Amino acid sequence: MNLNACLFVVVGSILLKESPLQAIQLLWVNMIMDSLASLALATELPKPELLLRMPLKKDDFIVTRKMGKHIVWMSIFQMAILFIYLFAGEYMIPESNEKLLFNDHRKALGYTDW
Repeated sequence: MNLNACLFVVVGSILLKESPLQAIQLLWVNMIMDSLASLALATELPKPELLLRMPLKKDDFIVTRKMGKHIVWMSIFQMAILFIYLFAGEYMIPESNEKLLFNDHRKALGYTDW
């Protein structure tokens, strides 16, 4: 869902005044999502009944109504999860006090050049 990643960055940038994902992180997200999707398509076994069916009409849609509903609902679900972590993640995921402990040890040893 590359559209979700772009929407996440745009809305996050507007509300937080800084981008939640940097450009290189967006490239990684794009590469991972596209790689997994192509891998899923490439590993599907061929079905002989697909070769026996009649070709689709020129006016037929590639994405059916049911597929479109699934895509929209999955996008909404993903955006909800992303925004929950963006705005409430600091309260849900505890951070370690490793840096504070490190600074206390530096003070105890007499280092002041930080």
